[in-house]
Amino acid sequence: MPASREDGGPLPAPAIAANGLRKSYGDKTVLDGVDLAVPSGTVFALLGPNGAGKTTAVKILSTLVRPDAGRVGVGGHDLATQPQLVRAAIGVTGQFSAVDGLITGTENMLLMADLHHLPKAEGRRVAAELLARFDLTEAAGKPASTYSGGMKRRLDIAMTLVGNPRIIFLDEPTTGLDPRSRHGMWQIIRELVADGTTVFLTTQYLEEADELADRIAVLHNGVIAAEGTAEELKRLVPGGHVRLRFTDPAAYRAAARALPEAARDDDALTLAAPSDGSQRALRSVLDRLDAAGAEADELTVHTPDLDDVFFALTGNPAVPARTAPAGAASVEENAR
Repeated sequence: MPASREDGGPLPAPAIAANGLRKSYGDKTVLDGVDLAVPSGTVFALLGPNGAGKTTAVKILSTLVRPDAGRVGVGGHDLATQPQLVRAAIGVTGQFSAVDGLITGTENMLLMADLHHLPKAEGRRVAAELLARFDLTEAAGKPASTYSGGMKRRLDIAMTLVGNPRIIFLDEPTTGLDPRSRHGMWQIIRELVADGTTVFLTTQYLEEADELADRIAVLHNGVIAAEGTAEELKRLVPGGHVRLRFTDPAAYRAAARALPEAARDDDALTLAAPSDGSQRALRSVLDRLDAAGAEADELTVHTPDLDDVFFALTGNPAVPARTAPAGAASVEENAR
C-alpha cells in the first residue's frame, strides 16, 4: 500500500532511497548508517558543516564512489547492480565547475551532447534550446573563460541537462556566487522542479535550504541528526514564542495573569509566551486569552531560524528528543 500524505493523497515514489549507508576512509568514518528517502519531483537539501560527509554522500548516490555498506536505489534502479541505469537517470553538478574555459559555451554543450551519444542534429538543437533557456545565447560563441561566475554556473547546469536527467545532484551550486547570481540559480532550481525534476541539493547556505527545500536533513558526525521540513526543524530548538501586544493596560494585565509563563514588558505592554510555533500551541494561547477576556491588538509567532537549528544540532547534543518532528531523527537517537 502506498504511503499517504496528510491530505490523504499518495506520496510521490522515492527518487532516491538509501538505507544504512556507510563509508570510511581509513579510520575516519564519514557516513555511519545514513538513511535517506527523497520523493520524486521535490528538492531535498542535505546540510552539514565542512567535513560532515555531504560530498561523499553525493558521490556515492551518483555512482562515483562505492559505499562500504548499505542499500541504495536511485531512479528506481539498484545502485550496486544497475549503476549504468542510475547514471542514465541522473545529472551531477559538483562544487567545481565542469566547464572547459578554453572552448565556447556552444562547444561545451556540444561536447556533452557527444558524450550522451546524441545525433549531431539533435545535439545542436538541444544545445541551442538549453543555451536560450539559461540566457546564454548571446555569450554562446565566446570562450567560457570570459564568463562571469554566475554564467559559468548556468552553463554548468545546462550541460548537466543535456541528457534530460530525472534526478539532479547539485553539490553546493551557489558557492562563490554574488547574491544576484545566487537568486538567479534559485529560480532555475524552482523551474527544474516545476518540470518534475528531483533535485538533491547540498549547501552551506541555510537561507538557500529554507528557500528551496521541501525537506531538509542535517548531517553531523556521519549520521542524520534531524530531518524534516524547514518549519519542523525550526521547532527542534527552544526560543520560539508568541508575541502579544496590547494597547489596553487592563487587557495586558489580564493576559499576563492568564499566561504567567510569558515574559513581560510592562513598558511596551507586550508578552512573549513560549511556543513551538505549532497550531496546537497557538490555539492554547488564544483559548487562555479568550477565557480571561483579553484581546491582543497584535499577535506574531516567532520561531528560531535554520541558523539556530544548525548550531543546535551540530554543536549542542543536548537538544531534547521529544521536540523532534514526527519522522525526524533527533541528535540523541543518532548519538553513538
